[in-house]
Amino acid sequence: MGAITHAQPAAWPQPGAQVRDGAAARILVVEDEPAIRELIAVSLARAGHQVQRAGDAQEAYVLVREALPDLILLDWMLPGMSGVDLARRLRAEPKSREVPIIMLTARSGEQDRIVGLESGADDYVTKPFSPRELLARIAAVLRRGQPAAMHGACETNGIMLDPAAHRVTVAGDELALGPVEFRLLHFLMAHAERHYSRAQLLDQVWGGGVHVDERTVDVHIHRLRATLKASGRDEMIQTVRGGGYRFSAGAA
Repeated sequence: MGAITHAQPAAWPQPGAQVRDGAAARILVVEDEPAIRELIAVSLARAGHQVQRAGDAQEAYVLVREALPDLILLDWMLPGMSGVDLARRLRAEPKSREVPIIMLTARSGEQDRIVGLESGADDYVTKPFSPRELLARIAAVLRRGQPAAMHGACETNGIMLDPAAHRVTVAGDELALGPVEFRLLHFLMAHAERHYSRAQLLDQVWGGGVHVDERTVDVHIHRLRATLKASGRDEMIQTVRGGGYRFSAGAA
């Protein structure tokens, strides 16, 4: 098995170029264990993806600043800055806010999963995992885009959501929403007063064939409410008895 050379940013296709249609995705592997990092990189290369490697968070951050990857595989336990802290940093910056992140970790507890998802990760894979499982998770995350049932811009009680500009404002003030919270709010606003179960939201907002559990929906609903709370619009995201959520314009 030959060594895989580091892909140079200039040789990569344009960001997001047809990755959902089966073309090669540009994937950054952030893992401090060389053997694990190389095993992942080789598996990705065999599947047709282009790979960059980073052994710590600082190196990964520099690479992301140079050229955005289509997806980041991010180990939780890294020397210096942790993967969780790096995920939060990337989500806080407009340039990298929408890059999908899959967290890799040996931490399998429920609270650990919640922390990982709340840091901004789109999925959470526990070690040990097979290359086949990881490739399936990557494919599922890359397939996620705008839900099929979405419509155009939405405006309700001072909340203005513009999908073309990927911008949400409340009474003229822009909100900082991650990509999942944006899609979630868009879907709920476009279907106001209708309630959806967690499974339905996973299908509509995350996309079919996802591998995350239903608790993921609760985590992102919590983050969405927290962002809306300062404007008093958090109560518009209602919990429905028996499971699920809805957007109610009359609850503000």
